[in-house]
Amino acid sequence: MNDELKGEVTRGARALVVYPQMRGPRSRGGADLDPDARLDEAKGLALAIGLVVADAQAIPIRAPRAGTLFGEGQIQNIGVACELNEAELVIVDGSLSAIQQRNLEEKLKRKVIDRTGLILEIFGERAATAEGRLQVELAHLDYQAGRLVRSWTHLERQRGGFGFLGGPGETQIEADRRMIRDRMAKIRRELEQVRRTRGLHRDRREKAPWPVIALVGYTNAGKSTLFNRLTGADVMAQDLLFATLDPTMRAIRLPGVEKAILSDTVGFISDLPTQLVAAFRATLEEVNAADVIVHVRDIANPDTETQKLQVLEVLADLGVLTGEGDGEAAGIPIIEVWNKWDLLGPAHAEKLREALAHRAKETIVPLSARTGLGCERLLEVLGERLTAGSQVYSFVVPVADGQRIAFLHARGEVVAEENAGEGPEGPLVRLQVRLSERELGRFAAL
Repeated sequence: MNDELKGEVTRGARALVVYPQMRGPRSRGGADLDPDARLDEAKGLALAIGLVVADAQAIPIRAPRAGTLFGEGQIQNIGVACELNEAELVIVDGSLSAIQQRNLEEKLKRKVIDRTGLILEIFGERAATAEGRLQVELAHLDYQAGRLVRSWTHLERQRGGFGFLGGPGETQIEADRRMIRDRMAKIRRELEQVRRTRGLHRDRREKAPWPVIALVGYTNAGKSTLFNRLTGADVMAQDLLFATLDPTMRAIRLPGVEKAILSDTVGFISDLPTQLVAAFRATLEEVNAADVIVHVRDIANPDTETQKLQVLEVLADLGVLTGEGDGEAAGIPIIEVWNKWDLLGPAHAEKLREALAHRAKETIVPLSARTGLGCERLLEVLGERLTAGSQVYSFVVPVADGQRIAFLHARGEVVAEENAGEGPEGPLVRLQVRLSERELGRFAAL
């Protein structure tokens, strides 16, 4: 194989995007984007890594070939398209085995990457924190571990020993695999430490507790724009797939809740590589620890329903959902946000308003994170949900007990406050406070 095929993906390279359109639904949940939407998404992924998309086409696959995925005639057509568009890279918007990738590179005389490889390239470029870089490296090594069968001559050399222990030696490919396994084990140990540290942070939030609200959604649904709107932060928010990777947390105030923590998580996508789901599990554990999940949807996207199902699939993989479809999370309420309402035409908006009227049992908030339309309503709904089931309790607390008094002011709604005479510890104060059962239990633990 030519040496130029071994390099990394180069920014500014011209790429041909090919979507292998399989017969029947491809995703586990039976939901799949239509070919045009899938091509648009693949082009968005390529643009996110700085590639120039020379052309994009869907190719129907009746019977996948074990060695090449595509048939001989289809491979020739792809080669012709590469020549006509001067494409130096072929992106197959699907999963390729190591053998298929090697054979396609040999036949097309160009570098070939699949969907997983492309997403890993994006994640590798965007990860900003040490934790994010570790997670991406682990996913990339896991992906590469099964791809050392490529016919590069240096992998066939043997490293022989000497004397009677020498034997035939180990091949370079075995040495590379061992190095990858060792590095993966080291990264997993480091990520386990990160997971423990994150757990300690969660325990600390439980002791000085504020409710946590996790934003989830399909990539480019507008989570970071909404996060910035609600918190006044400046998290990167662009019209790019996976514009942000590393989770960010900020404090916000809600009606009836003095302080809550809003968490912006990585965006989901159809056919999210299993290596990434596993690697980012520690980060996404924040979703499991949330008091409320806000599912942000791009309601102006024609494939918004399919994107919703893809998000629910990933949440189910993480053990957040208890059932299929619109199932409630395991003990965690889900609020659905219909974002980008400002991009809807009048007829489409009216149709969705009618749909909202028939879904009164669900908590759905239409808004525009870009303009701020509906954001105040979202804050009200979040406050109502976090204080749902609250009751007014009466507490008599020593004035000197600043910790418990501060807790009641921070985690509850103080309805009334009056002097309650003297006690063994000095002056007392009587507080009438509205608390949820969860906060009542936390107060008792103090």
